[in-house]
Amino acid sequence: MKIKLNLSLKLLFIFYLCFPVSAQDDELKALREAAENEAIQETANESDKLEEMSFKSGGLCLQALNPEISVTGDLIGTYYFGDAYENDHYDWNFRGLGLHFETYLDPYSKFKAAVPVSSEGAELGEAYFTRYGILGGGNLTLGKFRQQFGVINRWHKHGLDFFDFPLPIRMIFGPGGLNQTGISIDWLNSFSSTSQEITLQITDGENGMIHSGNSKKRPDFLLHYKNYRDLTSSTYLELGITGLMAWNDEWNILRDSVPLTINESFSTKVYGLDFTILWEPTDRMRYRNFEIRTELYLCQKDIQAYDGSGADSINALGWYISLNTKISRTVDIGMHIDYYKPDNKPYAELEGYPYYPHAVSADDANRLLTAVYLTWFQSPFVKFRLEYDHEEGSGMGETENRFMFQTVFAAGPHKHERY
Repeated sequence: MKIKLNLSLKLLFIFYLCFPVSAQDDELKALREAAENEAIQETANESDKLEEMSFKSGGLCLQALNPEISVTGDLIGTYYFGDAYENDHYDWNFRGLGLHFETYLDPYSKFKAAVPVSSEGAELGEAYFTRYGILGGGNLTLGKFRQQFGVINRWHKHGLDFFDFPLPIRMIFGPGGLNQTGISIDWLNSFSSTSQEITLQITDGENGMIHSGNSKKRPDFLLHYKNYRDLTSSTYLELGITGLMAWNDEWNILRDSVPLTINESFSTKVYGLDFTILWEPTDRMRYRNFEIRTELYLCQKDIQAYDGSGADSINALGWYISLNTKISRTVDIGMHIDYYKPDNKPYAELEGYPYYPHAVSADDANRLLTAVYLTWFQSPFVKFRLEYDHEEGSGMGETENRFMFQTVFAAGPHKHERY
């Protein structure tokens, strides 16, 4: 034990002779300085990176906060002929230039707007804010929007499969369909291959066709139920039911041929049923499909008779059926048949009658439109359409024939969005 201790002391003595304390301190100091210099350099490099990233992001311009903007154009050339026209003639019409704005405001909400511009000026088409994920998974929309009456009424005209809205929509709600300001709440539930959606909309009564005078500004109520299910891996079915309730309380009538305005509250109810079936083979869905869609409309409008005879009711109905198929990646062909039948009221022949085309004076009046069309998608941003319309009937005008060539383009990220 004594021998081992003496040996350790000798080795320790030799170490201190070879490596004095001053030399050890100098080495440790050099190591500390090198570490400090390296840390300073790493901090400087990180600062350079942060400055470089801040410069590249364009944060000073805040361009990332700008909404997405798209422009759509809808140009139509038409050749008119038939009994309704004194002379066959051509006409070019730039139906609309649409300005579309869209952006996420935050992770929970989104804003969309559509401003159509025509030769007559600009107007507010749609502008609404949607808050997602409320009331147990529902969505809340506030603003001006095309309402969920059936399927097609929700779409923009430039996104339709054919040239214009079907006859029943135009006859019951007007040329632009049902588009009002208010609130919309929708809930979506999915069960296996079935999806169910309920939409409740409360809007200002501003549609000029279903409203004859709403001085109390009572809101309209719309309820839409949709059931979607997969029949096979390539086929789906969609069924919808819609009900709309509105009120009128101001009526212009004739009493002893003298115009009068009276106040009494009556309701207007519009019902709808829609059915869609689509076949798309999963391995060739971009090249082949076949779709059948049909919608039925019934309008019941309680009124004060225009001839001053008292309370009355107008009942008008209509339907359409469309067949559309994709025959290649870029070509669709299809046809649709529209039918509309107004009510018959003898006082509809009086001057100033306000309820056309919901009711007319002719017995068994009706209107039937048959259309065939071909659409070529040059690209996702440009499409061309050829369409032939034949419109006939009784008590609502002469026979009309139209050949139409339509060009629709979209500049921007939204392409030909339907809504």
